[in-house]
Amino acid sequence: MTSDSKILSFEVFPPTTQVGSSHLVKTLDSLRALSPDFISVTCSNNNYENIADTTIKFADYVNNTLNIPAVAHLPAAYLDKTQVIEILERLREKQTMKVLALRGDISDEATKKDFKYASDLVKFIKDYDSSFEVLGACYPDVHPESINRISDFHYLKEKVDSGADKLITQLFFDNNSFYDFQERCAIAEINVPILAGIMPVINRNQILRLLKNCNTPLPAKFIRILEKYEHNPVALRDAGIAYAIDQIVDLVTEDVAGIHLYTMNNSETARSIHSSISSLFKINT
Repeated sequence: MTSDSKILSFEVFPPTTQVGSSHLVKTLDSLRALSPDFISVTCSNNNYENIADTTIKFADYVNNTLNIPAVAHLPAAYLDKTQVIEILERLREKQTMKVLALRGDISDEATKKDFKYASDLVKFIKDYDSSFEVLGACYPDVHPESINRISDFHYLKEKVDSGADKLITQLFFDNNSFYDFQERCAIAEINVPILAGIMPVINRNQILRLLKNCNTPLPAKFIRILEKYEHNPVALRDAGIAYAIDQIVDLVTEDVAGIHLYTMNNSETARSIHSSISSLFKINT
């Protein structure tokens, strides 16, 4: 990637079964041909053992077998300082020097006390070894637990000031929300690259999960697509991919720093989108 290139990256999640693991390896092998700038690996669940056994395992595969920079997700609320140091040392041994520091979704699982916010984890990692590149998450449509937008930007600024090198947004479906967010970041002197997180919606179950778990506003255009093609799987897939492509073209045209594609472990969808947008990116092939 040249210095004036825009970033194109992918996200995958580790499965919980051996069959799922085999599928993910095939997915990653397929994504390799698309030459992403990095691939981030999430956590199947938040406990330390799972992160050590799956997140680090697949980050190692991405980084050292596929030779693509890998980003390992670390949930602050579910790790203590000793565990974070152990994870960082394992990552460093595997020459995987990028992490995404998250607070982690609060669930019924017991949380740790060392890191209350993602910014605490960012600072700890940077203080421990500043050679790690630390990415952070952000929410164009406001974090669901924020009191208000002002509070949201206060904590985001704190995260960047703690050492976050880049930000990746939560998924959104209205680019105007992202542009407004980007302007507010500039006003707040949050001056790090912001990668736009895009998720292609390609099936009905995905829609139902989004409507249940996500507070992201759905634009009228997107709702009309869902209503018209909800029970036509092929048409919904095509419309969902087309909508994501339209978002990406608009964002890149407006000079977004990069696109982070939530692949949902579906390489076919990623390849379909890539075939339509690859010329917009300066990617070395």
